[in-house]
Amino acid sequence: MIYARISGVSSYIPDDILDNEMLSKMVDTNDEWITTRVGIKERRILKKDGEGSSYMGELAVKRLLDSTGTKAEEVELLICATSNPDYRFPSTASVIAYRCGLTRCYAYDIQAACAGFLVALQDAAAYVRSGMYKKVVVVAAEKMSSMVNYEDRSTCALFGDGAAAMLVEPTDREVGIIDGVFHVDGIGRDHLLMPAGGSVLPTTVETVKAGQNFLFQDGRTVYKHAVTDMLESTLEIAERNNLSMESIDYLIPHQANLRIIEAVSSRAGIAPEKVLVNIEKVGNTSAASIPLCIDQYREQLKPGDRLVLTAFGAGFTWGAMYVIWDL
Repeated sequence: MIYARISGVSSYIPDDILDNEMLSKMVDTNDEWITTRVGIKERRILKKDGEGSSYMGELAVKRLLDSTGTKAEEVELLICATSNPDYRFPSTASVIAYRCGLTRCYAYDIQAACAGFLVALQDAAAYVRSGMYKKVVVVAAEKMSSMVNYEDRSTCALFGDGAAAMLVEPTDREVGIIDGVFHVDGIGRDHLLMPAGGSVLPTTVETVKAGQNFLFQDGRTVYKHAVTDMLESTLEIAERNNLSMESIDYLIPHQANLRIIEAVSSRAGIAPEKVLVNIEKVGNTSAASIPLCIDQYREQLKPGDRLVLTAFGAGFTWGAMYVIWDL
């Protein structure tokens, strides 16, 4: 039996900080309003001219290779999860691979919104278990500031930029990525999307003037579905793997909104001290949020810890994953 072990994790966040006080000078909001509703105090913004999501992904992957002692030529596959690609084409994965000197690997993008990293990690596990590849890098890179309207107070306070990466390798021990459950429901299309910029509504002067090239979110509907779906997928993955809420060492949810995180964990019956949260300092980094959170708490994690990861994003796309930590 071949298992898919997570053998390394790394991350990158930009140096520039956009805190609530700064945001209050840009739009009609304030620190109390933001903190009480979403639990965010600051977020990181990539301000480097001419650089996009691949820049952050490149730095995260280079840190990963360095920290794990992995040579660039050893990597066989790189999967990039992003909703903010550098270009419609070529893939952001191909740009990251080139910049990191991964000349012997294949690379492709996955777009599953905020659930993208878990979907990419599931792909990586399948490749490794099949024996097709032995070293797979999964990276999530999100320049969310590129799609945020900083005149829309309902969304601009939520999102930050960042990237994180993991190395997945085979092992004969029962550790790593044990199981995953994923769902999609197209009912979510009109509630969370960027209306223009695709083939349905290509970018024009009119779409830009109308603000249709920015992210749109129906907050109330998204909140309701996020809580319900993340909760149900958490319970589903636990039941499939005979896990009680007490036997789970940590729940690591997508960092979308502190109220969503608290609602999911409390309804699942998971103690607050078992829920890893970093949204206060980085905001919602979409697909990068779960691996970024894991990297920031990695000194707290111990080999053998049972982790449940859960995410929800546009589509609607959602799911959960059971991981036995081995770092």
